[in-house]
Amino acid sequence: MEREQYLAAIKPRMPEKRYIHTLGVMETAITLAKIYGENEKKAETAAILHDIAKYAEVEWMERIVQNEKLDQQLIGWGSELLHGPVGAYIAENEFGITDEDILNAIRFHTTGRVAMSRLEKILFVADMIEPNRNFEGVENLRKKARKNLDKAMSACIRHTLAFLIDTKQAIYPLSIACYNDMMKREESEG
Repeated sequence: MEREQYLAAIKPRMPEKRYIHTLGVMETAITLAKIYGENEKKAETAAILHDIAKYAEVEWMERIVQNEKLDQQLIGWGSELLHGPVGAYIAENEFGITDEDILNAIRFHTTGRVAMSRLEKILFVADMIEPNRNFEGVENLRKKARKNLDKAMSACIRHTLAFLIDTKQAIYPLSIACYNDMMKREESEG
């Protein structure tokens, strides 16, 4: 499928504000792909489809997790976490995406994980810094993203964890593992 077909397919599945967010993530992901030598088409596709399941019913998403033998730990975490793995399921089964890197970028765009690929980092960062995002520190994250993808990813996962702690929300184990992995990588780079 081409960009316009994907966009037409996702638009009815989300509010206008989320669609505008998705367009921002798409443009940001393409820009980051250019900077870091990633396949721009893969970045575009992952970005367009990353929130495909964001507004699906939680019960339906939990059934997908159970029936498709996805990580059972996801049950009970709600839409914020379910929509990544279920979005990857939809991308594969409804849109015929077979590229594992694209599917993993969608799957882990909210949690991160250990040993993320360049495309996964691009989508995670793009989702956080797209032009419609407006929170304290976002400009600093945008600057980091233009200079060093790993440092931007590290800053983004730290921001995410700090937000969850500040708002007294539980932290999914993959996010902690992602943070630890990023810190170890920074430490080994000196």
